[in-house]
Order: sequence, then structure tokens, then C-alpha cells
Amino acid sequence: MRLQGKTAIVTGGGSGFGEGIAKTFAREGANVVVNDINGAAAERVASEIAVSGGKAIAVPGDVTRQADWQTLFDAAIEDFGSVQVVVNNAGTTHRNKPVMDISEAEFDRVYAVNVKSLYFSITQFVPYFRKVGGGSFINVASTAGVRPRPGLVWYNGSKAAVIIASKALAVELGPDRIRVNCINPVMGETGLLSEFMGMEDTPANRQKFLATIPLGRLSTPQDIANAALYLASDDAEFITGVALEVDGGRCV
Repeated sequence: MRLQGKTAIVTGGGSGFGEGIAKTFAREGANVVVNDINGAAAERVASEIAVSGGKAIAVPGDVTRQADWQTLFDAAIEDFGSVQVVVNNAGTTHRNKPVMDISEAEFDRVYAVNVKSLYFSITQFVPYFRKVGGGSFINVASTAGVRPRPGLVWYNGSKAAVIIASKALAVELGPDRIRVNCINPVMGETGLLSEFMGMEDTPANRQKFLATIPLGRLSTPQDIANAALYLASDDAEFITGVALEVDGGRCV
């Protein structure tokens, strides 16, 4: 039980990478606060964790709204008494298409979900972590912030912002014993796959993308959860400012 006694908040925990992280953390003994804009999805994941013998609550909310972060914090403290880990996993993308075809609304949404949510996370939890003597942020970025693909310009930029902000935060918050790390997944089998590809997810189209990954497959929620588990655990107590690529060699 590598997370026994810890409470973790997982945003975007109702599906995909977030669901994998939430369930893995619960199996390793953590109390898990499952957040998602889709309340039914968050409830499903929390219920499945409980049925499996874990401890979890669902807290629906929009990570682009500061008030929802306060609600998330209050629910975690009320139910579990403390928080040690915040996983900023919620993310979105614009569809893969030429940069001149991206609308202002698409741009604003990508940066609100992928970057502004991190700002709200920090402003909500850093004062608390300072008060209790430390904590851990794990931010799910992307290989797109390191090895950008054409057609995803503003998504690439948003994830690069998460990576460099995480490194800067790690330096600034280190004296407070607050660790800040990133995970950079390669494209995975989630609900956003066809958006990243910019085309229908057919075997032929998928093969074009698999050809760029040396280990020859997409990432899975369990791949990302395994990395998050390490970064959240005491095994990583001296690890901060890392952007861990979970990418099958894509960024080599």
C-alpha cells in the first residue's frame, strides 16, 4: 500500500487517464477525491472504487472556475480531513487542423482547461500545503509540449506552458516542501484520440501514429497511473521539477 494514509484529488477523474490514476491510487490505499465536469462519470468511478473496497468521493466541477476549486477543497477536507496530493489531469484539445482554422473560442477553451486550471489549483492548495508542511502536485502535460505535432499548435503550446510552469513552481515551492512534477503521456486510447489524430480512428489511420512510437503502441491509463503512483509516493520524496515522459520512446 504505497499511498496508505494519503488523500489525493484527481481532476478529470471520470474517464481515461484520470480514471486510471484514481483507481490505482485507491488500490494503493489512498482516499481519492474524483473530480470531473461530468458528474455522472465522477460518481461512477467513485462508486466502482468503493465496490472494490477503496475509499472515494465524487465532486463534480469545472476546473476553469475558481469557485469549483474551493468546493473541491472543502469536500476533501470535510470527508477525509487532509490532502497530500493534487493531480491536475483534466485537459482538452482543439481538433487537429491548420492553425488558421482554430477559432478564438477553441483557443480560449484549451488554455482555460489546460493552463488556467493549474493557476487555480496552485492558488487554492499552496497556502494549505504551506500550513501543513508540504504536499505534492502532479500535472499531466503531454509529449506535445516537448515534440509538437503539426495541426495542434495551440494545444502544444498549452502543454509546454504546463511543463515550464511546473518546473518553475518546483523551484519556487521547494523550500516549502511542496513537490511539483509533470507526466508527459504520448497519445493514448482516451475519448480525445480522434481529436488528436484529426481523422477517424481506423486501424490504418492509427498505424500512422504508431509508427512514430518506438515501442509500437499508444499509452494506456494504467501506464500513466503507474507513473503518477510513483510521483505521489514517498519513494519520490526527493523528486521535483521532473517532466516524466511516458511515451514508448516517442521523444527520444
